[in-house]
Amino acid sequence: MNTAIRRLSVLIAALFGALLVASTVIQFVQAGSMRGMAANKRTLLDNYAQERGSILVAGQPIAKSVEVDDQYRWLRTYPDGRLYSQITGFYAYSVGNPFGLEDAADDLLSGKADRLFVRRVTDLLTGRETAGATIELTIDPKVQQAASDALGKNRGAVVALDPRTGAILAMVSHPQYDPNPLSSHDLDKAASAWKKLSTDRSKPFTNRAISGDLYPPGSTFKVVTAAAALEQGIVDDESSMVPGPAALDLPLTDQPLPNETRQPCGPDDRTTLLHALEISCNTAFGSLGLELGGEQLRAQAAKFGFGDSIQIPMRVSPSTMPAEMNQPQAAQSAIGQYEVRTTPLQMAMIAAGIANQGRVMTPYLIQSVRTADLDVIDGPPDPKELSQAVSTRTADILKRMMVSVVDNGSGRRAQIPGVAVGGKTGTAQHDLEKSPHAWFISFAPADDARVAVAVIVEESGVSGNEVGGAAVAAPIAKAVMEAVIGR
Repeated sequence: MNTAIRRLSVLIAALFGALLVASTVIQFVQAGSMRGMAANKRTLLDNYAQERGSILVAGQPIAKSVEVDDQYRWLRTYPDGRLYSQITGFYAYSVGNPFGLEDAADDLLSGKADRLFVRRVTDLLTGRETAGATIELTIDPKVQQAASDALGKNRGAVVALDPRTGAILAMVSHPQYDPNPLSSHDLDKAASAWKKLSTDRSKPFTNRAISGDLYPPGSTFKVVTAAAALEQGIVDDESSMVPGPAALDLPLTDQPLPNETRQPCGPDDRTTLLHALEISCNTAFGSLGLELGGEQLRAQAAKFGFGDSIQIPMRVSPSTMPAEMNQPQAAQSAIGQYEVRTTPLQMAMIAAGIANQGRVMTPYLIQSVRTADLDVIDGPPDPKELSQAVSTRTADILKRMMVSVVDNGSGRRAQIPGVAVGGKTGTAQHDLEKSPHAWFISFAPADDARVAVAVIVEESGVSGNEVGGAAVAAPIAKAVMEAVIGR
């Protein structure tokens, strides 16, 4: 072989080698990421060419694919779309599926989940078209509708849980939106709908129940402070006396912590722990915060779920406590202010844990996974304990205190005739130029709770008192609890 032919052979072999390496990298290393690229419309067209699984509530679809006579073959539709918009999200050709279950449960709905492997093989052998899995939710449609109706035109969120299992019975976030125009095969119509939604300053696509800008919990956090004080032995029970002056002197600052009424909470500037919760006495809980310190407050909040990464399967933003707190900051945190931030789901978990003998159950939204023929792939999940947040004794004391808040204190608007209801109002300052947020957390029936509820109504409180939580948020929680217990 002469020199020229040998060099040409080496060059050709090198080119074949480079081609082999490149094809191997693309096929076995980059294939997954390339399929997942938003710009890869071929993958999206392939997905549209097969039936996507339905999302069911009480056996009825709240998201389903219907066959159409165009190049995309299947159109995603959302019956009662506004009511469930933040739960379902949407599935759009031009945008993808960035929100809700359409994103978080995409592997199931598209049929690509590992647990559907056997089904895909069976479909391949039988020549049947592969369809995505159907997922059934824990949502009770009556409770969902009641929560949405009660929240009305307010901005905010409502979450209802079964305290015994963690099943989510309702999850409503206002404002809502209609996902149907976004999934339209008329791409101009879909693009216009997306532009309108994505530029809406009220962010209707945000599920305020689990994500977005987290809220200060205000006085609803006082049940966590009370729990920490009971667990640490600072107080014995609800009859224990605690300080309750008109204003609490805070070390390291000239700015005292005042009561909303600017009055002491009891004779001689003292009151019982029970009465302090009934009237939401700032100085009593600020004083407990000083005794506990930031570390104890943070530890107790963590036992209720603060800081945990939870997926339902949508990701829940972890609720947060400040990393470092001096004494004044601990006092402010003890009444749910300073830098304490939370989700409505987290506050529902706190109410549920107290109602459930101190056991906080892991919240979940998917009840079962089925084939397109509704054969069960995964049945109802076993309830999973997240933590034992407080002892049974402490939970019983807190339960009695919260029932007294509704019977005798600021939560009277949540009373249900013939039913013992536990609750706590809250008013959360967040911007000095805006009205505070109104909160209410609750459970019922208190002796065997079937539902725990958290309500937040944005900027509906009254600065300096519990009027918002009592007058605006408590009746919403009452309507939701009545829907669960059949009143």
